[in-house]
Amino acid sequence: MLHIPGGAFLMGTDHAGYPADGEGPIREILLDGFFIDAEPVRNWQFQEFVDATGYRTEAEKFGWSFVFRGHIAPERFNELVDQTVRGLSWWCKVNGANWQHPEGPDSSIRGREDYPVVHVSWNDATAWCAWAHKRLPTEAEWEYAARGGLEQKLYPWGDELTPDGRHLCNIWQGEFPDHDTGEDGYTAPAPATAFPPNAYGLYGVSGNTWEWCADWFDADWHVTASPFNPQGPPHGQGRVMKGGSYLCHQSYCNRYRVAARTSNTPDSSTTNIGFRCVSDE
Repeated sequence: MLHIPGGAFLMGTDHAGYPADGEGPIREILLDGFFIDAEPVRNWQFQEFVDATGYRTEAEKFGWSFVFRGHIAPERFNELVDQTVRGLSWWCKVNGANWQHPEGPDSSIRGREDYPVVHVSWNDATAWCAWAHKRLPTEAEWEYAARGGLEQKLYPWGDELTPDGRHLCNIWQGEFPDHDTGEDGYTAPAPATAFPPNAYGLYGVSGNTWEWCADWFDADWHVTASPFNPQGPPHGQGRVMKGGSYLCHQSYCNRYRVAARTSNTPDSSTTNIGFRCVSDE
């Protein structure tokens, strides 16, 4: 884990994003120091947890999870897919999809041990944290660490998405959701360390897989909240997710910016949501 010294930073943005997400206003936040994982939790680490505890994820209990349509073999589509999501037809409920079988029962994590674990709900992530004597980061801690010491930059490395034409994160290129050109080298999750870390040493805080935070989501709560070690609102319907994923594209989900945020219900899992942990000591 990496030590992030306490300090003040400017959280949020006035960048034209998604008003319903509540990215702004820009506000000064003061945090105590903490430790954070350099990488998101990977498949081999989650396997250790399962082997030690016998834990079953919510996707395994439900018998299905959400998979991106483009990653389902056409010849198996009618057999595996229970239904698509109304208005988001690229998301399919796939029977047998879970962290060990990311695209469905015919897939496996063999050869992907160093990839971020996916198909883990917020509840699954907190269970792993408890086993590892860690916790999920608050949204403020996550954003502070992801910025890597840069002030009010769009991305962990600056304001230009591809400086000198170099791809620094795993996101969608092409026309979403029909064609990903894979110019960054990937059309699905990438290994946790596939791209350079930020200045604090954190890998994968932009694109690749979304990461759960501890906070309940609210679009307005932070406007009047205390700036000292904010913990998020006391209740809500969804938990905060940060960082974007390999499915993010400027035309649809430009949320691979550091200040961007979204949410999902605590029992939800998909093929593009993972997590990393923090610790106070």
